Amino acid sequence: METSLTRYIWSNTRLQQIWILFVVAVSMIPYFMSFDLPKQIVNGPIQGNGFETPGATRTFMHLEYDIPAIGKVVFFHGLELTRFQTLMALSLVFLLLVIINGLFKLYINTYKGRLGERMLRRIRFELIDRVLRFPPAQFKRVKSAEIATMIKDEVEPMGGFTGDAFVQPALLGGQAITALVFIIMQNFWLGMIAAGIVAVQGVVIPRMRKRLLELGRQRQLTARELSGRVGEIVEGIGTIHGNDTSNFERADIASRLGLIFSIRYDLYQWKFLVKFINNFLAQVTPFLFYSIGGFLALQGRLDIGQLVAVINAYKDLPGPLKELIDWDQARQDVQVKYNQVVEQFNVDRLVDPKIQALAPEPVNRLEHSLHAVNLTLSDDSGAPLLRHVTLEIQPGETVAIVGNSGSGAEALAEAFARLIWPEQGRITIDGRDILELPESVTGRRIAYAASDTYFFHGTLRDNLLYGLKHAPLTKVEYEGKSATKYKWDINEARRAGNPELDLNSDWVDYASAGVTGPDDLFKVVRPVLDAVLISQDILDMALRSTVNTDTHTDLTDRIVELRQALRKRLKKEDLDDLVVPFKLDEYNPQATVGENLLFGSMKRPMMTNRKLAAHPYFRSVLRENDLYIDLYNMGLEIAANAVELFEDLPPDHPFFQQLTFMTADDIPAYQLLLQKLQGRGIDAASADERTSIIRLSFSYIEPRHRFGLLNDQLMAKIVDARARFHKDMPDDLKAVIERYDPERFIFSATLLDNVLFGRIGFTQADGSDRIRTILRDLFDRLALFESVLSIGMDFDVGSGGKRLTNVQRQKLNVARALLKRADYVIFNRSLPALDQRVQDQITHNIMEDLHEEGHAPAIIWVLSNTALANLFDRVIVFDKGTLAEDGTHATLLEKNGIFKELVS
Repeated sequence: METSLTRYIWSNTRLQQIWILFVVAVSMIPYFMSFDLPKQIVNGPIQGNGFETPGATRTFMHLEYDIPAIGKVVFFHGLELTRFQTLMALSLVFLLLVIINGLFKLYINTYKGRLGERMLRRIRFELIDRVLRFPPAQFKRVKSAEIATMIKDEVEPMGGFTGDAFVQPALLGGQAITALVFIIMQNFWLGMIAAGIVAVQGVVIPRMRKRLLELGRQRQLTARELSGRVGEIVEGIGTIHGNDTSNFERADIASRLGLIFSIRYDLYQWKFLVKFINNFLAQVTPFLFYSIGGFLALQGRLDIGQLVAVINAYKDLPGPLKELIDWDQARQDVQVKYNQVVEQFNVDRLVDPKIQALAPEPVNRLEHSLHAVNLTLSDDSGAPLLRHVTLEIQPGETVAIVGNSGSGAEALAEAFARLIWPEQGRITIDGRDILELPESVTGRRIAYAASDTYFFHGTLRDNLLYGLKHAPLTKVEYEGKSATKYKWDINEARRAGNPELDLNSDWVDYASAGVTGPDDLFKVVRPVLDAVLISQDILDMALRSTVNTDTHTDLTDRIVELRQALRKRLKKEDLDDLVVPFKLDEYNPQATVGENLLFGSMKRPMMTNRKLAAHPYFRSVLRENDLYIDLYNMGLEIAANAVELFEDLPPDHPFFQQLTFMTADDIPAYQLLLQKLQGRGIDAASADERTSIIRLSFSYIEPRHRFGLLNDQLMAKIVDARARFHKDMPDDLKAVIERYDPERFIFSATLLDNVLFGRIGFTQADGSDRIRTILRDLFDRLALFESVLSIGMDFDVGSGGKRLTNVQRQKLNVARALLKRADYVIFNRSLPALDQRVQDQITHNIMEDLHEEGHAPAIIWVLSNTALANLFDRVIVFDKGTLAEDGTHATLLEKNGIFKELVS
């Protein structure tokens, strides 16, 4: 990277800087004229110079120039104006100059701002580009939070400084020099006084500010270290809680904050001392002007107009001078920060940009063997992981690599995937070092999956297809305002040195996956998901999700058919009582009281049980049907039973998972409420207390909670209130409550609720599992499984995929590698979170199904279970960093060597 920020800015913005410097030079003309005009106004019309006789006039705006070889040329003879007219004319010219100077400043500042933001965009992109080109070992030495902080925050001032790098000294220096020259032209000695003060400010203040720069550097470093430490706490929160070290972390953070405080306090003290001295010097000069200038005016050696002009000119001198000193401090400060960035991002063995060049065209298959030649690998400390290994893996060959932990087997797999760079030797394909092959080749034709997984924040679909997103493969057609904005974005990207790539394009390489487009993508996705045994997990995610009706109309339009098919299937298998359907004129005992009252679904979070219980219309319906007091009494009974049963249990007791109407934190509040209201009528409770009690009844299910609070009479009242509730429902409730309708899709309900249109009976111990099995079969039979799977693929996996279990993440990681249909597929103990039986089943699925006609990749698998080695053509055994044995499963067993010991 360029070590000098000034050179970096000039090399990337040379033409723009020249243009704005020209504009600055032109702006000095009206700026100088604005200094001279007050003198003309005071000496002329105000004091009467040139208007000594009544009715006297003066020529205004006479434009005459002596042009070489031509002579005097009169462009405008001017206007003859009286004393008052001249005063008004000069005042209007002064106002015009103020407007012109303001417009110059507006244009210059706007141009500078755009230039700075463009440069900030450029440098941030270049830093992230360098991060993408870091050698693998570099990521073990840096903290992600520190790198992110540097790119986000520490380069921010560099963008602001870009616009000021050359313009600010030219503009401010020009203004200061213009004002100083004007003062000297009015009176030499007053000009010398101003020049002397300027010299003192220009020498003393920058020297004092060196201490500020050092303190600023220390502040930046400590703040960055704090950011890295906070990132460590977030990533290691499980370790902190598991070892009771939260107070140790608090002490560490408090110590760091104390250090930052002391640095910042010193910074403030020194900063305001410098400001005090600077302000004092700035205010001394007017004192000298008033005293010395006034003395000269009294002696007649300086007229009043000149004195006013000098004072007016000096008024504009401290501002530019102070800003110029500030600019110099900013320059040094930004240079220090830039040096730190350069130091952090100047990395040895950076990946050549050609390796990561964009390649939209298809990549040919790797038809040559993968060859490790005298390969030696080491960790960051220099400890050897693998020593002088030479081996060759043929295309289409299946190879099991076995060995104990630390044997070097894992390191070899990482080297094949370019995650470790060789210390000695090399890995080649057709004689070419894989480190010199473009990533468009290795990233598409070599797939890798290990136990450590990472998924980006987004949907499960985004992460599963991530290995197919290599280049924009479609051209998006924009129209109207969208087209104008797109062109503007592309032009700005070009000016900022960013790539002209359209993120809205379809980046998925369908041909590489073996399909023609998005419509038949699930033909290859589903077999892969089935092979790694994650299809049921995704199906469950879909059943728990609400459905986007714009993209899944095939499913929503057939919801009635699905419900009828489910009823027929349950009846056929004599499972009629497994699901209790919703009926308009009947109470559903397996649903909550609230669901029976509403006979509909609430759109959360706009509407909740508490909000509904407090709604005036809902309360009026309950009162009309004599339900208000019934539900209040039911809520009291529920609260009393819950408090009695659970008040002595710890908050993390599993019994609380069975409570749907309150949490462990609610118990003390309801305990106090019961003490207040026990034995007293409903009138003793406030409106909020009634709401809190009544809402408990909304989540009550008799077969589940079994408090004996529901009878036939109360259920009939609830069914009657249901009809009254929907009859005159106000618009605000219609917007957040969707009524159940057996003939249409319920948009605010989950897919499972829509298909069931009822509730699973709590009397069935394995009811949920049986329903899911039946639904999967129904979706398959009705050709809807892919649509349902697509809904599950829209599941948000969270930051780093943390909304998925560790098992699901490892399965998904393997699925992503399989979906690439690479020529060499490497599995590096990729499924340790799964039990051995499931690992074996997935391994069998992959080995049996991955080799199909037209697609027979080489499989390199570092096995956790050595017994599976018999599935492979060849077995390679590593021990203590060396290649110990190499052969078929049968021949290695006959040798009675290390492999036989591992198997036994």
